[in-house]
Amino acid sequence: MAKDFTTREENYSQWYNDLVIKADLADNSAVRGCMVIKPYGYAIWEKMQAQLDSMFKETGHVNAYFPLFIPKSFFSKEASHVEGFAKECAVVTHYRLKNSPDGKGVIVDPDAKLEEELIVRPTSETIIWDTYRTWIQSYRDLPILVNQWANVVRWEMRTRLFLRTAEFLWQEGHTAHATKQEAIEEAERMLDVYAEFAEKWMAIPVIKGIKSPNERFAGAVETYCIEALMQDGKALQAGTSHFLGQNFAKAFEVQFLSKENKLEYVWATSWGVSTRLMGALIMTHSDDNGLVLPPKLAPTQVAIIPIYKTDEQLKAISEKVNEIKAALKAKGISVKYDDRDTYKPGWKFNEYEFKGVPVRIVIGPRDLENGTVEVARRDTLEKSVYQLTDIENKIEHLLGNIQENLYQKALSYRENNTFKADSWEEFNNILDTTGGFVSAHWDGTPETEQRIKEESKATIRLIPIQNKMEEGKCIYSGKPSTQRVLFARAY
Repeated sequence: MAKDFTTREENYSQWYNDLVIKADLADNSAVRGCMVIKPYGYAIWEKMQAQLDSMFKETGHVNAYFPLFIPKSFFSKEASHVEGFAKECAVVTHYRLKNSPDGKGVIVDPDAKLEEELIVRPTSETIIWDTYRTWIQSYRDLPILVNQWANVVRWEMRTRLFLRTAEFLWQEGHTAHATKQEAIEEAERMLDVYAEFAEKWMAIPVIKGIKSPNERFAGAVETYCIEALMQDGKALQAGTSHFLGQNFAKAFEVQFLSKENKLEYVWATSWGVSTRLMGALIMTHSDDNGLVLPPKLAPTQVAIIPIYKTDEQLKAISEKVNEIKAALKAKGISVKYDDRDTYKPGWKFNEYEFKGVPVRIVIGPRDLENGTVEVARRDTLEKSVYQLTDIENKIEHLLGNIQENLYQKALSYRENNTFKADSWEEFNNILDTTGGFVSAHWDGTPETEQRIKEESKATIRLIPIQNKMEEGKCIYSGKPSTQRVLFARAY
């Protein structure tokens, strides 16, 4: 697997692409810009999905499903929303094919033109709020706390597996509330859920903040976000939660009778994360030996490999391994015993290392005699000899240690690559030499923000939620500024 594997220093972008392909996470498809998520990659996504789904339900949300197709007219009802997505939409214009008159394949039947074109959903606010109009009449119908697991299409021309594809998987929450304060609290609550998931399950430290108006979600009043820093010094948006105000309620005439018997517009939020998190996971932890996975999201947490010469030795080892497996599984630890005789142990070692399995256990005849096993941890590549006594608790503790170590390592990297800049020269020097997050003053105008983006390729990733007011001068315009914001070049 590691053959012809580019290192991060040689070419970080190629390293990422090689890793995704060689670790069997995903592949390019016959459809340009779309990907095939392979079973191993999908197993990781399933663990993400299961944990997030549990967290959503703990906060009172329920799942539903809405149509893939959205009438074009729906996008005309919220001006900023359509402007934000117009260039990314795939459009269905016909509903039937027919055989070509020349006998060479099929053609679109010109008589099957739709009366109204359908948009393949880039996001579902419009179709959902059209539906909510029929669900909501009274304050008694609120709040609505709905999540959808789905696929969306955003027509990207420059794609990269997991990070940016024309079609991707995600979840999108869409909630409706009686008051502005309830909706804001919901948007902030879901941002906290995303941050907790990123840090406790993905072992990725994130910074919470608010997007600038230029970077705000199309149709939102406020966009909250979490940002992570990848190993190449670029930022990656790891989740967003939007306070939509009453924009979509007004666009789709969603009103309710309040307790005071007044007709009012509903307040809304939406929030989502996608398979882009797979890219974040890969780029935060992996190394030149392959994939590194935090134990909480690894499909296989422990791989056990036997070393033997005879069938009798294998039989004795297998009996002991079955005991170890049972003890580990009783702890909720996922285990794979690889007794395939078609591959040598060295090949298996490389496979599980490259695929990021957190712990590898090796057991042979001598280990049986000594009551020991060799244990290798993927994060540091360190090997140790463990006594078999109480092995399940020792491995459980080790997995917890690996999870924490990955988080601390990523946190240390972010802290060491977060800088302050007080001049335009200093700002660009940091971006060109080390990359990372740059905390700098900005005068608050969209014009300055756009010029900084055009000239430096860096964007305002967020305005920190707990930002301290600090008088200063904008690094670009020199105009007065009341606070620092966080810049970075990003994916």
